[in-house]
Amino acid sequence: MKKVILIPDSFKGTMSSSEICGIMEQKIHVYYPKAQVISIPVADGGEGSVDAFLAAVGGKKVPVSVKGPYFEEIPGFYGLLPNRVAVVEMAAAAGLPLVGENKHAEKTTTYGVGQLVEHAAKAGCKKIIVGLGGSSTNDGGTGAAAALGVRFKNAEGRDFIPVGETLCKIDSIDVSGLHPVLEGVELTTMCDIDNPLCGPQGASAVFGPQKGADEAMVKELDINLAHLAAIIKKDLGRDILNLPGAGAAGGMGAGMVAFFNSKLQMGIETVLDTVNFDEIAKDADFIFSGEGKIDSQSLRGKAVIGIAKRAKKLGVPLIAMVGDIGDPIEGVYDMGVAAVFSINRVAVDFNTAKTRSKSDLSLTMDNLIRFMYRMNQQAGKE
Repeated sequence: MKKVILIPDSFKGTMSSSEICGIMEQKIHVYYPKAQVISIPVADGGEGSVDAFLAAVGGKKVPVSVKGPYFEEIPGFYGLLPNRVAVVEMAAAAGLPLVGENKHAEKTTTYGVGQLVEHAAKAGCKKIIVGLGGSSTNDGGTGAAAALGVRFKNAEGRDFIPVGETLCKIDSIDVSGLHPVLEGVELTTMCDIDNPLCGPQGASAVFGPQKGADEAMVKELDINLAHLAAIIKKDLGRDILNLPGAGAAGGMGAGMVAFFNSKLQMGIETVLDTVNFDEIAKDADFIFSGEGKIDSQSLRGKAVIGIAKRAKKLGVPLIAMVGDIGDPIEGVYDMGVAAVFSINRVAVDFNTAKTRSKSDLSLTMDNLIRFMYRMNQQAGKE
């Protein structure tokens, strides 16, 4: 074994992707001390995405003072990668942890996210990746748009910065004042869900409650986002109401498309393109990936499957190390997964399993790499 790629997703609530990479690499080097091991922690767009990209490709974290969820001044940041690529995680300016217990989806703003984008563009970045996830907002991205020069007017013709509860007051949208610094900048939005903007599977109904919205508020927010979509269609000529992914991060997915002409892309595809995965992995012996649970939902585009599709084209076997294995998963093998191994060594509930997940992963990796090493010894390859 000469070259191995490690590119796992996090095991939510137990291990970060960086921690998983560290455990995997340590066990590989026990048996293959000279093997080249390349770790690519996976970012999903939410909190920690900047750190994951920096760990994968290098760069630095740029501190920026921005407006927080309630328009207060907070210390924000974005990642500056090589080749003047920036990574903005909206959670850094509008994340749920920033509001603590003061959750009011109807009053929070994405304004600070727009400020982060502006700073990155002024710094000379020609590609900006915006990660959606972990937001406290439900403003359809209007706050971020306002920060970057988009004007929202009420029925009296006065400008204002909308939030979730005031989207219904938008009478017109003017994008002519969009900040010129964005000209020539490619905006890519990491979006791992396909929820529409409105309705039972929309931003308000699905994600509103975790942001503090009760049943009545969910209905109001949903109506307000539908109103925003209607004004966008009238003034900007974009129909984003049923666009897959429009409902991500309180409608930020819709806003990124409508106001900035951004493309919505699965997070794993963004990661693979950014780290130049196809070139790095083409001569690898194995690729190790993984996630907390692999099941039929994984086929809809989770990290492991996105990586497996690339691995299949490269002809490199991918081994998935996971927590749980659901039913059915047979389809993952057609997608390019060579084998799936659960790290769970004893039958216990999740609350117990997560306390031993690191040792379980270490022992399972040791078992697997030990087996590979013995097989190669017998074949005369060691």
